[in-house]
Amino acid sequence: MNSTIDIVWLQDDLRVADNPLLRFSSRPDQLLCLYVLNQKWLEPAVEGESTPRIGPARLRFLWQSLMELRGELLQLGSDLLVRIGDPAEVVVHVAASLDAREVRVAKHPGFEETRHIDAVSRALPPTTTLKTLEGGCLLDSHELPFELEALPESFSAFRRCIEKNATIPSALPAPFTLPGWPEAPRGFPPLKAVCAQTARWQPDERQGMVYVGGENAAHERMQHYICRQNGPAKYKKTRNGLLGTDFSTRLSTWLARGCLSARQVRDKVLAWEQAHGSDESSQLIIFELLWREYFHLAARLEGARLFGQQALPVPCQAFNVWREGRTGVPFVDAAMIELRQTGWISNRARQNAASFLVKDLNVDWRLGACWFEHCLIDYDVANNWGNWRYIAGVGRDPRQDRYFNVLKQASYYDPKGLYVAYWLPALDSLPHGVERHQPWRSAPAQFAKPYVMPEEWQRWLVPRSELEETDE
Repeated sequence: MNSTIDIVWLQDDLRVADNPLLRFSSRPDQLLCLYVLNQKWLEPAVEGESTPRIGPARLRFLWQSLMELRGELLQLGSDLLVRIGDPAEVVVHVAASLDAREVRVAKHPGFEETRHIDAVSRALPPTTTLKTLEGGCLLDSHELPFELEALPESFSAFRRCIEKNATIPSALPAPFTLPGWPEAPRGFPPLKAVCAQTARWQPDERQGMVYVGGENAAHERMQHYICRQNGPAKYKKTRNGLLGTDFSTRLSTWLARGCLSARQVRDKVLAWEQAHGSDESSQLIIFELLWREYFHLAARLEGARLFGQQALPVPCQAFNVWREGRTGVPFVDAAMIELRQTGWISNRARQNAASFLVKDLNVDWRLGACWFEHCLIDYDVANNWGNWRYIAGVGRDPRQDRYFNVLKQASYYDPKGLYVAYWLPALDSLPHGVERHQPWRSAPAQFAKPYVMPEEWQRWLVPRSELEETDE
């Protein structure tokens, strides 16, 4: 009797625990786990640019995660094959060469990834079936209290509906064993063969935290923040921080690559609450998981509309000044330098940098989203593009008045100017406080005026003692 062979096609689900792709109702005799790096990610997204879609920080973290995953799979009796090319073509070729019984893949919120899945479905041999599963989020489609087409227009309405009408399952453990490897290639190319520049890249030594890809590092970070640091108790107070390692969970990077699932994070928070009690601070972590859920569902519903209806414009001078951290506004420039040098910035810095590009520099928000896609180590297609649309006031829950006055924000969240001086050492010579955020006023011979000076700023060009503090 011929042995059955299944293929698990991995995308952003690089873990063995709580992964439905590795749980079988009809176990195959042999199993091949496959990851395909999309060749187009190594190419520019914007015409006339040389910047690839996937930058060194994210590609480095991805390769670490794949190496870690391979080790986990080997311990369970399996292995991992990594290829570079067109994902649909590679998957179909491997399936045909092995006469596979089934290709298993998780649904993805990304339009491009969904097109690849559809292309595989159309091109597979008649003897091979495609099975799409769901995982990584809090709820599968059948567990939602509404049809996807009826997704509430605002996050607030979505959250209320979920909290009132949905039951979120617990995460599932890893399998004890997996079917053996078929007669097929295994392994993957070294990172330097994929991109020599990425292989040489190292994050700036000033970064507060060294990110290491993989499931073990993900659980170590979760254990450190939630259990050893009692992070849920202080999350509400510290989550808008700018410097340090433990002002936020920093789990987004592992969530983005699927080294962690949202249910695993929620379970860990609930276990902490059982020991320490639940309050608004700990529940805010689950609140952020719901934001992630909402963006993922919205991306599935929006499809190609998530990225705008027109072609991307050619980058302008204002955009280049912004991404290079040369606007002359320290709060923005510090964030953009940190982003380029490390692949990560805090949520507060992201919101201000994005608002400044769109509302103050009047640059197409999609150029900013593309730059974040290149830079961010925790890039997630649904979260990145969804958040940029939200700041720009387009798409779901549209509002044109979402505006962050960066000088006001800087005075509130970086009152002594420690963050801006950390990434812009020239500011160290200025006194702590408003002088560091408006250096063109206190040291005009040394610091140029900002690239743009909105009229709305004029009332904020005053000593910090007179500023009205606000969270928005």
